[in-house]
Amino acid sequence: MSGDSRQEPQLDTIFIKNLVLKSITGVDSWQRLKSQPVVISVWFSTDATAAGNSDIVSNTIHYGHVTKAVTKLTETTSFESISALGHAILRLCCVHFGAVKTTVRIEQPRALLHAAASGVLLSRAKVDFEGSEEQTLGNVSGLGREDQLFVTDLRLSTIVGVNPWEREDKQVVVINLVIYTSPLAVETTEKNKSHHLRTIVRVLTRHSESSSYKTVEAFAIAIARLALDKCKVRKIRVCIEKPSAVAFAQATGIDITRDALWLTRILEEEAKSGLHFAHHSVQDNWTREIPVHLEHTVYLSIGSNTGDRRENIQEALGMLEKEEECYIVETSFLYETPPMYVVHQPAFLNAACKIMTCLDPYTLLKKLKSIEAALGRSNEGIRNGPRPIDLDILFYNDLLLETETLKIPHISIEEREFVLWPLCDIARDMEHPKLYRTCGQLLSQLIKATADSKTGPLEINKVIPMEKSQIWLWKDKTYIMGILNTTPDSFSDGGRFVEVDTAVALAESMQEQGADIIDIGGMSTRPGADETFSEEEEIRRVVPVIKRLREKGFTLPISIDTYRASVAEAAISAGATLINDVTGGSRDPRMLSVMAKSKVPVCLMHMRGDATTMMSKENTTYEDDDVVEDVSRQLYYTVQRALAAGVYRWNIIVDPGLGFSKTSQQSFEILRRLSEMVSNQDSLLNGFPSLMGPSRKKFIGSATGIEVADQRSFGTAGAVAASVAGGANIIRVHDVRPMWEVIQVCDSVWKPTTK
Repeated sequence: MSGDSRQEPQLDTIFIKNLVLKSITGVDSWQRLKSQPVVISVWFSTDATAAGNSDIVSNTIHYGHVTKAVTKLTETTSFESISALGHAILRLCCVHFGAVKTTVRIEQPRALLHAAASGVLLSRAKVDFEGSEEQTLGNVSGLGREDQLFVTDLRLSTIVGVNPWEREDKQVVVINLVIYTSPLAVETTEKNKSHHLRTIVRVLTRHSESSSYKTVEAFAIAIARLALDKCKVRKIRVCIEKPSAVAFAQATGIDITRDALWLTRILEEEAKSGLHFAHHSVQDNWTREIPVHLEHTVYLSIGSNTGDRRENIQEALGMLEKEEECYIVETSFLYETPPMYVVHQPAFLNAACKIMTCLDPYTLLKKLKSIEAALGRSNEGIRNGPRPIDLDILFYNDLLLETETLKIPHISIEEREFVLWPLCDIARDMEHPKLYRTCGQLLSQLIKATADSKTGPLEINKVIPMEKSQIWLWKDKTYIMGILNTTPDSFSDGGRFVEVDTAVALAESMQEQGADIIDIGGMSTRPGADETFSEEEEIRRVVPVIKRLREKGFTLPISIDTYRASVAEAAISAGATLINDVTGGSRDPRMLSVMAKSKVPVCLMHMRGDATTMMSKENTTYEDDDVVEDVSRQLYYTVQRALAAGVYRWNIIVDPGLGFSKTSQQSFEILRRLSEMVSNQDSLLNGFPSLMGPSRKKFIGSATGIEVADQRSFGTAGAVAASVAGGANIIRVHDVRPMWEVIQVCDSVWKPTTK
């Protein structure tokens, strides 16, 4: 025999299949920390030659001994997650029993409410553990590249298909997911992070059940894209089955795999073309451009209950962004909440914001304390007592920190509605790293616990600061916006109020009749109106009226109705406190930045085209002939652009734009389905207050036969009632007193708790 006779040892596989045990591996599907069933399969590689030749069990790795050791480890130790249990079994087999290679599959039956099971599949070699006492990535052997989290048979209901009957009713789809968790799977710049399977599945479930794709291909790719983009998964395999698609087949479906590199290419293609693929998710369309040196994600709570509460909060946020150390990415709605712990003190205004920062936690805390001190907060006051400003770090990346000076996550988040309400506006699906619950779940549980308590539910009100001393509670009443046109060509009152004294007298009269805010406009936006005159002329028409009103001590909020940024700036300087833009900030490229800089409330309306083209066939044709769905989606894009520009969420009001690029039938459809747009929990616009402007418009005349605009008061009253019934918060009208009476009756019917 010639040559080197040495050979690599033959590796055989010994396995234990479907060992059913009980273990604590985090919380169950009802968020309880308790023992749960797990099904464990283990494959370990060794050379079985010696045992096969001698028939002596001690010459191999005895599966009975491994079974006992795995059972003891699993049932006597608590683990933070199923992955932690998997890594412990890998170490046991490779280090204690000397297996050359080990693969473990752990399945948790019914760990997720709508799935048959979830689990992990992990592989490591003995060489991965040499010199390491911690979990290993499996980078020495390369086996860690295929680490997986999986979900089997997730059953959801959705609209998917091209046939008419498939577009009418939801059908059951069965989704299987494999998430490749290792940083070795795809080379990206993303830092290694843990993947919270419940959070990922929750995000994908919400999207799936609200979607309506025509093809299973677009549906599957959309699921993969959402996981990669929003959940920051590196690589995912998505298998979708339609059990009802073909009568004589068990199922039809698709199986795809996508990774972060694919997502990067897709985003580049969309950015280059200016168009979106069918699998684009509107939830992630707009984000603020963040400086690269700000790499830490932080959630802050903000509160104030003394002095000018609105100004205190806005000053604090402004100081936070100074010196380019912090950048506000997102803000919540604003809430007025009762004091907690020390109850005999004024009500608070509370909000939350998401920021990016380059500061470490302690330096950030120091900055927040300096802002509090600059705004007049003293450390010598009563703990939890009155304070002009209160800034707290709620979350900092995925950090768990507990020292004498700083605790992250912030203590007692789970018992504070005044923290959770605004936090859920911007981070509902984010999981608390210690409590294993999302912010949304924490709020739901707290609301139920509070409602069942002796004191009953708390009075938490979503609000908007209209004036320095005026806070509007959205659920308090339906507010009335009186129309004041200082134009020569408005469709119903053109030329009547172009003189300053006449305009001022009308504003004062509308205040006496019950108006809550006056909307002053110097350009007609009716179809066919003249838009060619200068910005200086528009300023000349509106600013003197605003100044005269403020000089006379006029106390109502004043809205400026314009799409021109320079006019808005001049009006705000003169005393206006709201910007009402019929183009939603899209016509003038400076408008969104003016809105953000002024920090006043803004109304963003939906329209297409301009005064000469808005009623064309092209601009009154909507996708799938569904004006409500299309307008909702476009308004959502408009809101996202405003947020990305720095407009605070609590300052945004939306307006579907009755009569603007909409036929009479389409305007009535919006009135009919208004609650679906603004009140439905699944609506893209859910949470945003809404303004409706039906007054004297042509669509009312089309129903009543009255052609003269200022004779449409009774028809307007019907549209006003429909608007209130649909959930509108502000009604824009010409005839204030009659519509005030209509609204009082409507509020008595649909908002009885406020009367």
